[in-house]
Amino acid sequence: MYQPTEPNLPVVIKKTIWITGASSGIGEALALEFNKKGANIILSARRTEQLERVMSACVNAENTVRILPLDLSVQDDFPEKRAEAEEFFGGIDMLINNGGISQRAYAVDAEMETIRRVMEVNFFGTVALTKEILPGMIERKSGHIVTISSVMGKFGTKYRSAYAASKHALHGYFDSLRQEVYEHNIDVTLVCPGFVRTEVTKNALTADGGKFDQMGDGQEHGMPPDEFARKLLPKLAKQKEEVYIGGSEVLGVYLKRFIPGTFNRILRKMKVT
Repeated sequence: MYQPTEPNLPVVIKKTIWITGASSGIGEALALEFNKKGANIILSARRTEQLERVMSACVNAENTVRILPLDLSVQDDFPEKRAEAEEFFGGIDMLINNGGISQRAYAVDAEMETIRRVMEVNFFGTVALTKEILPGMIERKSGHIVTISSVMGKFGTKYRSAYAASKHALHGYFDSLRQEVYEHNIDVTLVCPGFVRTEVTKNALTADGGKFDQMGDGQEHGMPPDEFARKLLPKLAKQKEEVYIGGSEVLGVYLKRFIPGTFNRILRKMKVT
């Protein structure tokens, strides 16, 4: 997709990257980092005014950045959105599925409507948008699909049952998709962030679908989004299939794999927010 000229310094040349959830946090940081490397960027999220703010921070934005408002829960709009995205710069070289929503509620309390909303946005929205751009990539025999999952896609903790379920589902889907599109020269990368200093916890849904509106301890002390973006780009340049970026919480992926019983006992005693 693009080749690094030095360690940790990938250079993008005339590539078009569509980023969902680009109005803040990880999506915003990735947009700014790719913009520095010369890529054409399509910014999508629900909040147009925030997308405009991100665009204003980009270099040469009038020529290289476009805004495309998008709600991942309104999938009937996706064919029109995909056509509009392709009109901006031509075909989509990389889709970064970053848009999503978190949850903070005990499983016994979470209403089914709230659980379905989390799955609708995080899983079905991501899958539906991916399916829209896949035919073009298959026709061109080139493309890269990047899905921002979470370490919660590898294990679950208290208070996050629906969120963890949605991320686990993404792994099952995109692991399977990777095998199917290999012959078409399409790469699929699953990215598992640990704690990143965003407002994902504040915007999380409570049991009845309300806004949690509190900053989680992990996010409060997490990695800055711009640092996360700088660490991720070289991994994407190497077409890594799965990427883990974060602090000590990333160790949970390996503890779950090698000593699951011990890890579960640790999780039961941990305070989570």
